[in-house]
Amino acid sequence: MSSSLLTKNALARSLKKLMLTRPLNKITIQQLTADCGVTRHTFYNHFQDIYELLGWIYKSEVIEGLDKYCCWAGWKQGFLSVLRYTVNNKTICLNTFHSLGREHLEQFLYGVIYRVMISVVEELDGQAWPGQEQIPEPVRMQARLDIADFYTLAILEQVIHWLRAGANTDPAGVVDKVSRIMDGCIARGLEHYQSAVHPVKS
Repeated sequence: MSSSLLTKNALARSLKKLMLTRPLNKITIQQLTADCGVTRHTFYNHFQDIYELLGWIYKSEVIEGLDKYCCWAGWKQGFLSVLRYTVNNKTICLNTFHSLGREHLEQFLYGVIYRVMISVVEELDGQAWPGQEQIPEPVRMQARLDIADFYTLAILEQVIHWLRAGANTDPAGVVDKVSRIMDGCIARGLEHYQSAVHPVKS
């Protein structure tokens, strides 16, 4: 492991430790570096601010294991793994949610969910339906982007509602709810969207 990565991991541990006892927006660089045993200069060699460090924590602890879930067969397990990470790190995640870092958390979650959703949408769009060959590629591409964005925002709002309630319910229940609503809807949405923009000639 490189010295840079060791330093980043040490800073991450210190930030997570401090977030257990104080709001994110009350943590200073001085407090963080003192707890970690490094200088301010060392911190700024790696991160611009505490929010960038927080983003690095979420990225390194959540995103790196998601690739295998970026498909229709695995998206539910991927979604569940993100929610379980939240439960296992509840104090830190809720600290972020209830502080000035909420925007960062929401942007992060949007990116995580969208990464999975666009893969699912592209996979389903690869399953032919009557007349699909008549749809121009730009229309199909825009349909994928819009539908992935739509479902990402819908799922994100479910996660926000869950966080706002304290993340106290079983994550599997949230995943099951989303799954029941989405089942079959993405494929139909792709077909309807593409046909509405570019009607298929019979």
